[in-house]
Amino acid sequence: MKICFYQRLAIALVAVFMLVMIACVYSTNLLQKLTQQEAEQKLHLGLAEHLVSDNPLLKEGVYDYEALGNLFHTLMILGPNFEFYYVSPKGEILTYSAKPGKVKATTIDVAPIKQLINKKGGFPIVGDDPKKEGVHKIFSAAPVYNNDRLQGYLYVIIGAEQYDSILTSLKNNQSMREVAVFMGVGLLLLLVALLVLFKYFTAPLKRLSNDMQKVREADFHREKLPRDLAVWKRNSANEVDHLGCAFTDMLSHIDKQFDQLSEIDSQRRVLLADLSHDLRTPLASLQGYIETLALNEDSLSKEERKHFVDVSLKNAKNLKHLIDQIFELAYLEGEQVSLNQESFPIGELLHDVVAKFALDAKQKNVSLSLTPEKFDYYIFADIGKLERVLTNLIANAIRHTPEHGDIEIALSKQHNKIRVDVRDTGVGISDKEIAYIFDARYQASNSEKDTCSHAGLGLAICKKLMTLLNSELKVQSRLGEGTCFSFELSVV
Repeated sequence: MKICFYQRLAIALVAVFMLVMIACVYSTNLLQKLTQQEAEQKLHLGLAEHLVSDNPLLKEGVYDYEALGNLFHTLMILGPNFEFYYVSPKGEILTYSAKPGKVKATTIDVAPIKQLINKKGGFPIVGDDPKKEGVHKIFSAAPVYNNDRLQGYLYVIIGAEQYDSILTSLKNNQSMREVAVFMGVGLLLLLVALLVLFKYFTAPLKRLSNDMQKVREADFHREKLPRDLAVWKRNSANEVDHLGCAFTDMLSHIDKQFDQLSEIDSQRRVLLADLSHDLRTPLASLQGYIETLALNEDSLSKEERKHFVDVSLKNAKNLKHLIDQIFELAYLEGEQVSLNQESFPIGELLHDVVAKFALDAKQKNVSLSLTPEKFDYYIFADIGKLERVLTNLIANAIRHTPEHGDIEIALSKQHNKIRVDVRDTGVGISDKEIAYIFDARYQASNSEKDTCSHAGLGLAICKKLMTLLNSELKVQSRLGEGTCFSFELSVV
């Protein structure tokens, strides 16, 4: 049987409460008893000494033990709170005031007697009770001398057996029982009040635990949760409310992640289907040309064979480029790409990239320029990843810019940042499509077509590479007027 948090807390509270009460009662009784004994012993400290000095049987020494016993009996009748004993210097009991057969011991320890007479040690000082072995009581004592020779001790027990029985009966009388009942009821009411308070304070924890159980049973899907989940106060001073709000936020975050995973999974399925088609097209063409070349090798002329080989190589190159892009995008999405960052002049890198595309721009009759031509600032980045981004952006600009168009790579320093703009006067992108151009496999409807196949992965790769370089690739475009891609890098 499982018990809840409140039940465990209540059991622990009751157990601790009972232990504390037992300890308090025991320590109170013990302290009361010791205080009472100390007070009574100090009050009757000179009793034995006065009896010795005032009584002729004791003043001149003891010779008649029977007469002394009768005297003790008479004194006990007058003071029932006392028991009188006369003991030898070694502690042997010679005579006493009790009835015959009541005294069990024949000797007592004289060390406490000497301690009391010499007033060594703190009160109360207890000595042996001759009527009960192993029991100790407070006493008064005085030495009895015969001339200068110690003859024995007068040993007076304070709180005789009769006194103890009367005290016990008083403790058990009706008034004492009423006081005990009153105290017990008061303590019980206090315990109930504490349990109610604990119930009140632990109720939010129970509600939170129930909510967690319901979420677990719903497999963490918000749409499967019941409507009776607790509502937590965000501005409350109660820490449990804060915990409940954090749990609700976590649940919303998990639900959002479930939706994102579902969307990503759907996008992956579409992407795989599209990529399969893109891979199948150059692969089928490559296979067809190679089969034709193999089956008709003798009947084909030298020019025809060269044409078939060139087309096959072109398809193989397109197929390799597409596969490389797929792998690159997969590595970027899986965060398996490492950076090799270093400090280098960005002007030199841009000059190299522009020089690499100068021939392509000239063949298409497009102007490709770098502004300004000299730019001596250093940046700290991965030069290979940055060159990959610039290469892709410039290649796209050349492909989408018609003849006599302009492509400009402009650099500018803004505070501690270097801004790079890749502008073209190409076909541009419509406002409806510009939000999707960084998605994998997306190609704008007005894309320029050429003889090479394009899977629409280039800009998605550039976006992720710039994210790795702690920058953001932005785009501005107007349909029919051109496009500008830009990003910023920190100056060393």
